[in-house]
Amino acid sequence: MSDTLHSLQTRRSVAIPALQAPGPDADQLAAIFTIAARVPDHGKLAPWRFVLYRGDVAVRIGEALAALAESREGPLSELRRDVEAKRFSRSPLVVGVVSTARPHVKISEWEQVLSAGAAAMNLIHAAHALGFAANWVTEWVAYDEEAKAILGIGADEKTVGFIHIGTPGEPPQDRPRPLLSDIVTEAVAPTGRP
Repeated sequence: MSDTLHSLQTRRSVAIPALQAPGPDADQLAAIFTIAARVPDHGKLAPWRFVLYRGDVAVRIGEALAALAESREGPLSELRRDVEAKRFSRSPLVVGVVSTARPHVKISEWEQVLSAGAAAMNLIHAAHALGFAANWVTEWVAYDEEAKAILGIGADEKTVGFIHIGTPGEPPQDRPRPLLSDIVTEAVAPTGRP
């Protein structure tokens, strides 16, 4: 079996609390983003971008998100406030994958969004190949315009997801996967006249 097939077969999402330091260093991040950008991209539009949340900035963003939630809901419980405040500092690195899809004369926005999703998955595979683990989430902040502004995501952009990356603190566990017979079919030729 090739190294590539082995890597694809062994990649698993790891629970965010199990993602520990260290995260990728600068050279590893350069490799991860170079691989993330190697996806189908009709028209060479690069209809995606990446935002890194880490360190003190991630802590300050979490505090701003907690304050936003509190401004809408009133005082938060201690547990809820802690969850919101640590939303972007639960792992060594969080990468926001952002779709910048726009109307284009030849390339549909849908194809551009799919390219951004492919970039997110390539990013996860690259992190795994370098010995890290990842978890792709969205949560409420991906869809809330005020939260997106706090996160540096424009109103005209869509959040593909937030990918938490770190060193796995426990062996990744597999989950049940669909039966191939449930998800793979053969095409059937039409009958009769078109």
